Amino acid sequence: MSAHLFRDGLEESGQTGAAIEAEQRTAAKIVGFLYLIQMAVAIFGQSFVRDRLIVPGEAAKTAQNIIQHEQLFRLSIAGDLFVYAGVLVLVWAFYLMVRPVNGNLALLALLFRLAETAVLCVATVNSLVVLRLLSGADSLKGLDLGQQQSLVALALSAQGLGMNVGFILLGLGSTIFAYLLLRSRYVPRFLAGWGIFSSMLLVTGTLVILVFPSLRVIGMAYMGPMGVYEVSLGLWLLIKGIQATAAQSAVPTRVPV
Repeated sequence: MSAHLFRDGLEESGQTGAAIEAEQRTAAKIVGFLYLIQMAVAIFGQSFVRDRLIVPGEAAKTAQNIIQHEQLFRLSIAGDLFVYAGVLVLVWAFYLMVRPVNGNLALLALLFRLAETAVLCVATVNSLVVLRLLSGADSLKGLDLGQQQSLVALALSAQGLGMNVGFILLGLGSTIFAYLLLRSRYVPRFLAGWGIFSSMLLVTGTLVILVFPSLRVIGMAYMGPMGVYEVSLGLWLLIKGIQATAAQSAVPTRVPV
């Protein structure tokens, strides 16, 4: 009976009530590694490719840049798909890591992140549409140059809108995962708390801009805290891994009858 009471006390205090398994430690390392890799590839695609080729409000200049640097633009598309494949593995590993804390919430977070990845993959198709529009294919002969350039701008805009939808789903899933980290105490509480804050900020900021487009002037500043969280968490998990509290380590794997 005393063992059961001890376990109930741990659950009420937010502990998982079980020692960390080897599977969870391996999953944590995978999460840490993939957070860092996917962030590096995503930054390359955005900062060193799209920000240089896409000129807001200038469809002709954007089209010309993409034509002149087609291979670089294609490389950024491949990088995006690599990131999305990595995210699938990352959220699977994250699910394994926090499932013992609360399996139902872990599954909900997993579903949000899977939906996010599906939306982003579909949005990326717009980049392939851009290349098709600029290919000079016979099926496009009925469009003059100005029309083609306008359609290119529309396709890129549609991709951006799709990414906003994906960011909302990302933020929701990340909020739940961060909450489970907070409950588990696998990582420092301030880091998990920052994850909850930055994830909710991503959701809120994206929704506000969708409802009030004029606020787009704030740029992507509201995404900064999320980037800090993902890099910090990735480094922590890769270097330190997940840590069991003293109470968790003291719980026997089998409760005497």
